[in-house]
Amino acid sequence: MKIVITGASGFIGKALVNELTSKEHSIIKINRNDYFFSNEEFALKIENTDAIINLAGASIGKRWTRKYKREIYTSRILTTRKIIDAISICKTKPKILINASAIGIYDDIHFHDEHSRHLAYNYLAKIIRDWEHAANRALEYGTKVYIFRLGIVISKDGGMLKKLLPLFKFGLGGKISDGKQYFSFIHITDLLKIIEQTLNNSLPFGVYNIVAPEVLTNSEFTKQLAQSLHKSAFLKIPKFILHILYGEGARILIGGQAAIPAKLIEKGYKFEYEKLEEALKYELK
Repeated sequence: MKIVITGASGFIGKALVNELTSKEHSIIKINRNDYFFSNEEFALKIENTDAIINLAGASIGKRWTRKYKREIYTSRILTTRKIIDAISICKTKPKILINASAIGIYDDIHFHDEHSRHLAYNYLAKIIRDWEHAANRALEYGTKVYIFRLGIVISKDGGMLKKLLPLFKFGLGGKISDGKQYFSFIHITDLLKIIEQTLNNSLPFGVYNIVAPEVLTNSEFTKQLAQSLHKSAFLKIPKFILHILYGEGARILIGGQAAIPAKLIEKGYKFEYEKLEEALKYELK
């Protein structure tokens, strides 16, 4: 297949490029400069391709200044709009668009399958709603749209785990606030496997919670990570410290969503790593 990938320089994007290249797919990477092209020039990049996987977006793991909040928004919504505008003028349009999203669209109180109406109404949730709305425009042009609401991706090569490992290895790990916030995760192997099955038309289009069946709390995650490293983790990170470090972005760490992969289970997907203990054991071996 001929596959376009945005956000290919991120840790998920790099893993995906390696995986798809090993399966002899042809990969076209979209970089930041490409978004300055006219719609017609951009369309030439995606003409006659089979699928687009849109992973573009600035990291949410930095301090949220007013300027950076705009970057978080524009790096997702404006780039996605650019992709859809290009699709609209392609003569041979891509058959599939897999668009990254996040379980942060949900509130932090209820358990959520893909039909949940208990949504959050903070700034991050607004970004996610606008992001999904922008991506779904591709349906108007006959492209199947898959919205992947990602949980925390477990990989020692990036994301939360890579940042936490040095602290936990020195015995400086700890839960965030009271540790009661939900923790929904997906191992990178399962994420890549789900993407491949989607490219092979094994799943109907629509919204998917890309999480493992096991839902934990931050306290349970902290305990399991520390035990995996044979370390203690008695520290507690107060909310005010996170607000100082991350500003409004601290809400992501203080809160957490309990998401259930109902549609993946319904469609018979077999998880490689259903439990966090298994995922950590693989990453830390």
